[in-house]
Formats: sequence, structure tokens, C-alpha cells
Amino acid sequence: MSVTVFIRYTLDPFKRAAFEQYAKRWLAIIPNCGGMLVGYWMPHEGTNNVAHGLISFESLAAYEAYRARLRADAEGAANFRFAEEERFILAEERTFLRPV
Repeated sequence: MSVTVFIRYTLDPFKRAAFEQYAKRWLAIIPNCGGMLVGYWMPHEGTNNVAHGLISFESLAAYEAYRARLRADAEGAANFRFAEEERFILAEERTFLRPV
């Protein structure tokens, strides 16, 4: 069974450009660590402080292995630090979805 992680980010609306830099970095990091990146989406019209990311995995075990590789990855660690230092993510929610 495959699983897709749906990530909902609440952003500081005045720091959307910093989040976009952060999201663009994941475009290479996530596949290198074993995730099947579906994509990241930025606010365009309407709500200006919510963004989304979707990453698929073969199973929850594959997701856990990915998380371990991500924590050990230098570029991933640097991107996490960037987010912490710049504080553009106010909240992050993860939902695990399966296909119907």
C-alpha cells in the first residue's frame, strides 16, 4: 500500500518568499533521500498564509527510512536550520493519506 504525506504549512504572510526558497530546496533533497515528491504549492489568490506539500512513499516503513536519511542529510539539515532561523513557518500539520 502506498501512502502520501500531506503537509499543511501556516506561514508568516510577510515571509512567503523565504518559504518559497525553502520549498525549492526540497525539490532536490526529497528525491535524493527516497521520497516521491508530488510537489509544493504556494498561496496565490485568497488565503495568503497557507502552503502545501505532498510526498508519496511505498509504505509507512519507507517513510520512516526516508525520515532517517533526511535527518542525516547535510542539505536537509541546512534547510531545516534555515526555516528555524527565519521563522517563516508558524505551524506544520501532517496527514497521512492512502489512495482509494
